Amino acid sequence: MNLADNLSGLENLIGNSPLYKCTGPGAVYAKLEYHNLMGSIKDRPALYILKNAIARGLVGPESTVIESTSGNFGIALAGICNRLGLKFIPVVDPNITEEKAAVLRMLSWKVVKVEERDETGGFLLNRIREVQRLVKTVPGAFNPNQYENDDNYLCYYHTLGREINNNFGRLDHVFVSVSSGGTITGLSMRLKEKFPRLKIIAVDVEGSLIFSDKPAVRRLSGLGSSMRTAMIDKALIDEAMVLSQWDIVQGCHSLLKEQNILGGASAGAVFRAMQLFNEKYHINNGGNINLLIIPDNGSAYMNSIYNETWVKANIQNIHHEVHK
Repeated sequence: MNLADNLSGLENLIGNSPLYKCTGPGAVYAKLEYHNLMGSIKDRPALYILKNAIARGLVGPESTVIESTSGNFGIALAGICNRLGLKFIPVVDPNITEEKAAVLRMLSWKVVKVEERDETGGFLLNRIREVQRLVKTVPGAFNPNQYENDDNYLCYYHTLGREINNNFGRLDHVFVSVSSGGTITGLSMRLKEKFPRLKIIAVDVEGSLIFSDKPAVRRLSGLGSSMRTAMIDKALIDEAMVLSQWDIVQGCHSLLKEQNILGGASAGAVFRAMQLFNEKYHINNGGNINLLIIPDNGSAYMNSIYNETWVKANIQNIHHEVHK
């Protein structure tokens, strides 16, 4: 059986994630992307990019896939590469959660960890430099390059965007966390074809350089970035909301208590962003249909976001010191 044949068995396990109707006033829905095979929204681009790379002859049985990751995209690639019998090398940094790092160690050929912060105070630029170094030295290396590969956003245009369009007759606001820009770019393009008046709200974290030029140390993984990709310039964004790490943690806990959704950092970010957005514009949700994109489950954040001691040491005390 060739690589393409092995991939075909995965396509029914990735995508078509369930919609969850949230409690409370108005119509708020959550797209639960942690129901994908490897547990996150990043299963979509991992499958799409590798499938196209195989079709184009860029990946074969002897290839080694190498990619920079904060966790989810790496886990998605690791799972698919494991299915295909391909070697996979994720390049990670200290912000990755213990749980995600453990999964990568089990599924990857080897894990490379960048320890030094780059000139922005983050790790991303050094992760990318390490990937570039490895690609030059590892025979048969293929870098999916989620930051520059158009297949990243095209995946969401053709899959997630299509699913949402098919599920709704009307949409008013969609809240999407941002990082590489693939999700919000492909999604905004597809949704606005059907809903031209739809407002796309991008949600970022303080210290990220996507919508700001003020870098700062970030402890949360999964959203934000130390650079703004060219990809995100194609996104049809109506408003960007930049949240503190403390707000995001509070959003995670509120999402769990109020909606029974155990979500990761990005999930808490979009939930808190919706609350703040409603407060800002005095919206009670009575006449609106809102959608939250929930990228992953919170089970990989039990030692961080959902750990009171960790939150106090890494988020709460720092937040109060900076914002007092």
